[in-house]
Amino acid sequence: MDIGLARGRELVSTTTRELGSARRNAALSQAVVAHRVGISPSQYSRIERGVSPNVPLPKLAMIAAILGLDLSIRLYPAGDAVRDAAQIALLERFRRRLHPSLVCRTEVPLPGPADLRAWDAVVRGFRIPEGRGSVRGAVEAETRPRDVQALERRLALKQRDGGVDWLILLLADTRHNRTFVAGPGSTLRARFPLDGRRALELLEAGVDPARNSIVLL
Repeated sequence: MDIGLARGRELVSTTTRELGSARRNAALSQAVVAHRVGISPSQYSRIERGVSPNVPLPKLAMIAAILGLDLSIRLYPAGDAVRDAAQIALLERFRRRLHPSLVCRTEVPLPGPADLRAWDAVVRGFRIPEGRGSVRGAVEAETRPRDVQALERRLALKQRDGGVDWLILLLADTRHNRTFVAGPGSTLRARFPLDGRRALELLEAGVDPARNSIVLL
C-alpha cells in the first residue's frame, strides 16, 4: 500500500508539471485557468507546484481539457494483489497437509531484482535421488477464480519467471470452484495434468509431485 501511495503521488506530481508547462505554452495565466476550473488562483498555484498531492482526478482532467489536453489513466500488471483472510486460511490448510519434513514459506519473491511479484507459497525439502539437485514447488491460492484466461496467463508468466519446478493452483473446495474447474477451468488441465488428490497424497508423504496440479482443499 505504501508503494501504491508513493506511485500515486509521483503520477500527480508529473501530471501537474506537464499542466504547468502546457499552460505557459498556451500563454494563459494561472488566474484564467483557475477561473475556468472554478477554484481560486492560490488553489491552482498549489496544484501546479505539486503541493496538492490529493487533488481529485476529475479536477486534473478538467484542467487538462482547458489546456487542450486529454488526461488518461491505465492499469498495468506490476505485482500481486494483497491476500485476504480466506486465502491465508486456505494456505494454512494446505501447509497442515504437508509432510513434516517439507518446508513451506509464504510470500516468496520471484527471483528478478525488479520483479514485484511473489509466490503465495514455495515448498521445498523433498527426498530426491542423489545428484539431482533441489526441488522447489510453488503454490498459488485462489478462493474464487472467475476469469480463466486472465488466471492462466498470470500463472504461465509467473511460472516462466519464478524459478520453480512445478506449480499447484490451490482452490478453496467450494461449489463455485468445483463448477469452475469442471466448466471454464477445464481448459487449465493441459497446464495442470496431475490429479489434485494424487498431488496431495504425494505431498503428505514428502514426495516430489513433479508436475503441475489443481488442488481443491
